[in-house]
Order: sequence, then C-alpha cells, then structure tokens
Amino acid sequence: MLPAPVLYALPLVAALALGAAGAPAGDSGRMVYRTVRDDGATHRYAVWLPPGHATQKTWPAIVFLHGSGECGTDGEKPTHVGFGPALIAHPERWPFVVVFPQKPVEDEEWEERETLVYKALDDAAKHFAIDRTRVALAGMSQGGHGTWMIGARHPGFWSCLVPICGYGRARSIERRAMNTPVWAFHGLRDDLVDPIDTQKIVAGLREQRTAHALNPATVHMTLFPDANHNSWDPAFASDSLNAWLKEQLEVTER
Repeated sequence: MLPAPVLYALPLVAALALGAAGAPAGDSGRMVYRTVRDDGATHRYAVWLPPGHATQKTWPAIVFLHGSGECGTDGEKPTHVGFGPALIAHPERWPFVVVFPQKPVEDEEWEERETLVYKALDDAAKHFAIDRTRVALAGMSQGGHGTWMIGARHPGFWSCLVPICGYGRARSIERRAMNTPVWAFHGLRDDLVDPIDTQKIVAGLREQRTAHALNPATVHMTLFPDANHNSWDPAFASDSLNAWLKEQLEVTER
C-alpha cells in the first residue's frame, strides 16, 4: 500500500489556513502541495484551489505541464512560470482547480512521465472535489509537447487541450486528437521551438476533421507576431482563452 500523500502549505500566500479536509479557509484562491508515489519515488505537486472552492460540491480542472526549466523535486517551480502567476494575479478569472505535476529531469519528455500526471490528477480529484468529466490539459514548451502527446494518446479523457509553444510530429497527433477541442499558441519569433511545429499540427488536425465531416473550427490557433519563446504570458492574459476554457469545461456562474 502506498503511503498517504502529505499536504503542505504554500509560502507564496501569507494567509494560508487549511481546513481538516484540505480545503482552504477564506475565498481568495489558494495554492497547496501534496505528494504522490510514482516509479518508486515520492513526487511533490501543487494544486490551485479557486475562490469559493470550500463552498462548492464539484469543480472542473486543468492539468498544467511545465517547461524544462521548472523540472525538479521541490513541487514549487511549476507554479512560478506560466499559469501559476496568472492564477495568483487574477484568481477571480479562473474558476478551476489546477493541478501542477512536476517532472524530475529535463532529459525526458512528459509522455515518459504520464503515469505521474494521472496519479497527481487522481489524488487531487479525491481530495479537492474535481469533476473527472471536465478536465483540460495545458502546458508550455516541453509541457506543450506533453499536452500534444498525452492528449493524443488518451483523446477521450481530456475535455480540451491548450498547448503553448509546443512541438511534436503532426502525423503522430493529428488522427488521434482530431476529436478533441484545441487552442494552440505560439510566438512567431520563438528561437527555441519552431512555430512551424504548431502550425503543421493544427493544419493536420483541421484536415483530419474536414476529412471526417467534423467542424475544423474547433481547432484554434493564435500566433503572436512579436513574441519569442514566452507565448504563455500573452496566452493566459487572453480573455478569449479564459472564455473558451469556461465553455469547454461547462462553467456556470456560481
């Protein structure tokens, strides 16, 4: 039997009072930490609990996959870049539980650690009232690649995909992910991940949907003409993405 996951307090928020069941006191949105076991090791991961979490029965969720620079075992780095700062700056905009697994090392891809992704989500779902029928997968850079690959490998599992400055082989993704709503982002001045990867994958998904008499408009792509590798900040600043995620995850006014 695996040891029970451990709940930690996050130092980023000063007033972090947690209830006995792990739900936050107050109504401002909080980040908490837990651990899971995978591949013989203990892995720390973070969970964002949105405003009002303690008073609601179930919540849609987003699993966010970080980039190579946030790899490690501390559990905190994935919350410092990308989605985490957007949540903390404007918690009222994101009515989702957000799960931040952490990949230990840079020289492996997220699909090599997909069991860790699912174990973190499973653990968070048990403790934080996640509705497993409404879960999105998002990620940036190496996590954008992971979003494409894990989303394609398990297409019926995810409500939608948000790959940001990701990469991958279009032929490995387009057929398997064609039924999943997608919004992809990339900076056209990205000198680390060629934006052509995103363009090819999106074109392939649209072609597959058209060939199967499906609406290609469910595959969205935003290319930022002046953005380099950091296309995550403008992506998460977008009101359109915010509204689209609420639609895909069937968020109603609370």
